[in-house]
Amino acid sequence: MEILPWDRATSDREWRAWLATTERFGLLTANNCDPAAAPIVVPTHFTLAGDDIWLHLSRSNPAWPHLEAAAEVRLALTGDHAYVPSYWRAAPDTPVTDGVPTSYYTSVQFVCHPAVVDDPDAKAGILRAQLADLQPEGGHAEVTADGPPHARMLPGIRGLVLTVLRVEAKFKYDDEKPVGHRSRVSERLDERNQRLDRGAARQQRRRRDLLGDWRERPEGTT
Repeated sequence: MEILPWDRATSDREWRAWLATTERFGLLTANNCDPAAAPIVVPTHFTLAGDDIWLHLSRSNPAWPHLEAAAEVRLALTGDHAYVPSYWRAAPDTPVTDGVPTSYYTSVQFVCHPAVVDDPDAKAGILRAQLADLQPEGGHAEVTADGPPHARMLPGIRGLVLTVLRVEAKFKYDDEKPVGHRSRVSERLDERNQRLDRGAARQQRRRRDLLGDWRERPEGTT
């Protein structure tokens, strides 16, 4: 993923704060064991557990041989995205038809080392952590490796622990443009209010207030 200087997360706190406000659902990608074939892509919920990522998949998932063979995998999630039409981005004193469209989005991608988990107690621990994260209101039976109802279902899944090697975080919201330009676009996103427009507008305003005018920042600062 290309990350230009003005698109970078200012710190780990920024992408962690964004992750806390969005659903932990991404695309897990691994190289295919057959180098001539397309990569393996698995849509999945996940839980960030300290510096690791925990998830589980059905034992019958065809991704397992590729995950077991991989030294590195990538888990990517994207949100707060919006299409920005060309006529919103035309430079001042130029015809609106001369504008160039773009996409706004946040993307956080984790490059990880995968470890498959088959131990029943460890799998139960992953399930407990995911339920606490994704279903904090409760409403589920206690998860143990030897008690109903989960004990009989645990053989049907495998756990996966992803040790995070690095994080690539991108906030693409025209931060290199003047403050006035960004303010106008965020207003138009709110007015259009389609799909994720409001979320993209919130992210743009947050970045605007955080970064100010990028062109006036001291060289080398983020």
